[in-house]
This record gives sequence, C-alpha cells and structure tokens, in this order.
Amino acid sequence: MTLVRFLNAAGRPEVDVPLGTSILEAAQRAHAPEGSACGGVCACSTCHVYVRAGLGLLTELEDDENDILDKAFGVEATSRLGCQARVTSDGLIEVELSRESVDTYYNEHPAERRALEASRGAR
Repeated sequence: MTLVRFLNAAGRPEVDVPLGTSILEAAQRAHAPEGSACGGVCACSTCHVYVRAGLGLLTELEDDENDILDKAFGVEATSRLGCQARVTSDGLIEVELSRESVDTYYNEHPAERRALEASRGAR
C-alpha cells in the first residue's frame, strides 16, 4: 500500500491506496477537495496538483496529460493531473492541491463550500 497525504487540505488528510489508484481517486477516498470538472477523463486541468514527495512512485507524464497541463495555472516541474497520475510503487506521496483544483471542488460542491465558509466565520 501507498500512503497519499494531502498537505494543504484541512486536517492534512491521508489515505492508504493500492497500486493503480490515481491521485484523484485517493483524494476522493481521503475527502480532500480536489476538483474534477471533466469527471477525471483528462479533458480539463481542474485536478492539477503538485507532487511534493514521491513523484517517482507515480506513472510517467504522458503526452495527453502534458497537453492538458499547458492549460493549467501555475504549472511547476512537479505538476501532475490527479486523474492521470497513478500509483506504481509503495511508499509515501505528498500532494499539494492547486488553487484552481480547490476552487473547482468547492464550486462543484456548494454545500461543502458553505460549511467551510461557516467554519471560518465561527473562528
């Protein structure tokens, strides 16, 4: 099993996943706010993440993914699309969700956005 940790999500959720699991699937299991406007079919860039540790534990970046990443904001050397990056080896993967991805998630889940805003207002 591979541990996937989401560094900038509330509570730093993490989840153990089997080989072959995508970062997007791991986010869904961990309840981390990763967007997926296209449903995870490599047709948008809303599941854009930064892999901060464990990049070598993921599938290689392919041409289709690279083409879609060209449309993303703030691309870095460790940028991946969560729907395309799949776990290939055991270990620890640390992921930072892009601003675009988090914004998309909360736009797709307005009830969760309202709950988040309410919790921030209560502080």
